[in-house]
Amino acid sequence: MKIAIVKLSALGDIIHAMVALQYLKKANSNIQIDWVIEERFAAILQNNPDIDRIITVNLQGIKQNKLHFFKEYKRIKAYAKNNYDLVIDAQSLVKSAIIAKLLGGKTVGFDWNSCREGGASLFYDSKIACAYEERTIDRNALVLSKPLGFEVSPKQILAKQPFLFYREENKNIYGYFRKNKKNIIFVIGSSWESRNYPKQKFLKIAQQLQENYLVIWGSAQEQEAANWLAQQADNITAMPKMDINTLKAAIAKSDLLIGNDTGPTHMAWALNKPSITIFGPTPVSRVYQTEINKVVKSNSKVDPHKLNKKDFSIRDINEKDIIKIATDLI
Repeated sequence: MKIAIVKLSALGDIIHAMVALQYLKKANSNIQIDWVIEERFAAILQNNPDIDRIITVNLQGIKQNKLHFFKEYKRIKAYAKNNYDLVIDAQSLVKSAIIAKLLGGKTVGFDWNSCREGGASLFYDSKIACAYEERTIDRNALVLSKPLGFEVSPKQILAKQPFLFYREENKNIYGYFRKNKKNIIFVIGSSWESRNYPKQKFLKIAQQLQENYLVIWGSAQEQEAANWLAQQADNITAMPKMDINTLKAAIAKSDLLIGNDTGPTHMAWALNKPSITIFGPTPVSRVYQTEINKVVKSNSKVDPHKLNKKDFSIRDINEKDIIKIATDLI
């Protein structure tokens, strides 16, 4: 049986869906799994033994040049020659649903009330109901497993094996790790400013817990904040820019990760590494809390159907709450 999973972006969302892969192959060892993903995120899937083929698209290119649409259309139609028996849209957006339809075969996705964009459900041959406010990881597991005749349970997800893999990482990063201290990664950025915990409070955490802190960054603004932190304390280092493959290796090497609700933070959960995820305007239902994966949430109320980018309540979280959890974890 040949199936295609459509989950284009973003990094954290892709990770939340990937957890189900190890159980799909256990349920049917003869299944071939291809994954359709935006080019810029493809490295997160690389080296995963449960993925047979990574299929890339570049919808971002269409935003820069409308004529790029025709190139992408031809590319997606060419993928249809793979003759998929089943195409599962785990993104539940109109654009992902259209891609699923173009790939041919039977299409499956969430029903109108369960989709992030209800209109996406119009493109599916079979539809699955699961309230949008339910835990994100459970939703992904359901839409990927139920069409195959079984369901991945929360118990299985809690017992997961690490599912991010890397090869040929930049080994220079290992020189930043210390043997005589715990190595704690700070993830200080995200796609919204209102999701970012203040750098001044990250600094207070590092000053209170005298361990080795490594700050990762992805944009010029985040690099500036990382350099500022490194200038304030001797136990903080701004890491060099890393590709996704090397980022996996760095997180796998760490003792603890503390960060905003964003892709690299969720990578710690995927690698079974201790983590503290800091939430402001986004729902804690995006993650699984475990003995080693904890969350701290501001007091604001979050509507998962309509996130408020002007909710800066994350700034009100007391760093002492994070320090207490971090102390217990290390």
